[in-house]
Amino acid sequence: MTDRYAAFETLAFDRPHPRVLRVTMNRPERLNAANATMHRELAEVWRVIDEDHSVNCAILTGAGKAFSAGGDFEMIEEIIDNYETRIKVWKEARDIVYNVINCSKPIVSAMRGPAVGAGLVAGILSDVSIAAENARIIDGHTRLGVAAGDHACIVWPLLCGMAKAKYYLLLCDSVSGAEAERIGLVSLAVPDAELDAKAVEVATRLAEGAPSAIRFTKYALNNWYRMAGPSFDASLALEFLGFTGPEAKEGLGSHKEKRRPNFNPDVPL
Repeated sequence: MTDRYAAFETLAFDRPHPRVLRVTMNRPERLNAANATMHRELAEVWRVIDEDHSVNCAILTGAGKAFSAGGDFEMIEEIIDNYETRIKVWKEARDIVYNVINCSKPIVSAMRGPAVGAGLVAGILSDVSIAAENARIIDGHTRLGVAAGDHACIVWPLLCGMAKAKYYLLLCDSVSGAEAERIGLVSLAVPDAELDAKAVEVATRLAEGAPSAIRFTKYALNNWYRMAGPSFDASLALEFLGFTGPEAKEGLGSHKEKRRPNFNPDVPL
């Protein structure tokens, strides 16, 4: 592997095909939950891949039995308590979305187990998203006590329609990989045992295809996401505004204590 990837601490890299780079979120002991380092690296890696002329296609997956189990509690606590951290992570969250969208190389995601948080952002925004049929896709923002920012407003309504997007984003219900394929949230759902091979198969076909034609097509199609940029920017700002309030503290506390949250129903909005 070239030195350009040596500095990444929480992402592992290998080549299942000479022109395919597989990026593995590599904290299996924490179900690949995104700590501060992984969150930053998920923002940075797509720019590096974009500039790597040896890569025609990238795969994003998770080590072990999970894709990504969401944000590390320590990082979320620091976002709540520290203004400088909040601004830093807000910028990284914005960059994860826009860097995936603007990466010229096609990206294939292979999602198994829980798929939540920053990893899910890149997984859903990938050009071909593949989930294990028993994967559990969850946008857990409102359960945490903050608005569904991240990627939700820019992509869920376009993929699965406003009615389904509102249902899952407001209630934080889990979506299986099979159901996600049925409603159009992911490209494909396959048995778990076939997930990795299917991702490599699709990535290989993309890597061996006409590079400019594929990249230009991605660029043009992603203008649909760019048009939704103002909605995304607003949602992300509202999410991070929420981290300054009492609901995020209660949401995080209830997660840590493994209990139902007790949100104040009387909010003057």
